[in-house]
Amino acid sequence: MSGPFDLTGRLAVVTGASRGIGRAIAESLAEAGADIIAVSASIDPTRSAVGDAVTARGRAFEAFACDFADPSSVAALGARLRDRPVDILVNNAGMIRRAPAAEHPLEWWDEVIQVDLSSQFAFTQALARGMLERRRGKIIFTASLLAFQGGINVPGYAAAKSAIAGLTKALSNEWAAHGVTVNAIAPGYIATDNTQALQDDPERSRAILERIPAGRWGAASDIGGAAVFLAAPASDYVSGVILPVDGGWLGR
Repeated sequence: MSGPFDLTGRLAVVTGASRGIGRAIAESLAEAGADIIAVSASIDPTRSAVGDAVTARGRAFEAFACDFADPSSVAALGARLRDRPVDILVNNAGMIRRAPAAEHPLEWWDEVIQVDLSSQFAFTQALARGMLERRRGKIIFTASLLAFQGGINVPGYAAAKSAIAGLTKALSNEWAAHGVTVNAIAPGYIATDNTQALQDDPERSRAILERIPAGRWGAASDIGGAAVFLAAPASDYVSGVILPVDGGWLGR
């Protein structure tokens, strides 16, 4: 029997799905019943850990390699998938570059804005057209705590994630009336490759842990439940929301 969190028969595209948060989201959506199309710059379309995890749950799986730093690669994949009956799009692909703002190379700025913002919009635009025609769809961006705060030594990332929060609201304003909800998850300090430098810095890691009411770094799997909620019928009247999953960080 179907329920408010049942995704059986739904098709989900998850970008940045080969590892970390993206992989955890793909596995959680599959656990809830969705078939998965995984996208990553480094994924092997013939065999991957995320593919094995999805198929082990009895779901269909496909994978496509796409470099979100290359606009032509993003456009090509968007054209390839735009006629597929995609029900759920999780825009999780992203990168981060760390350097003090006064010394931050402009090429790093351009790269982060391209991957974390411009390509997100272009890919969403390609897949959303079909959702709007079918009058059904769930779009989920991965934002960040830095959509609310400025961060340190990550000016491009902070700017991109703040813009993702604004884009989420702008798209929701246009598309919610047409059956397509648009939301974002703002992960807190999650133990992934992107935060390895912080985890390895004893002083920064200790300061972060002291600030988190939950008393621990988040796990990638902590994001999966939020993604299932935003992808499922349970959230049909939720749109334009930036949902923190941060162990209570922002409430401190």
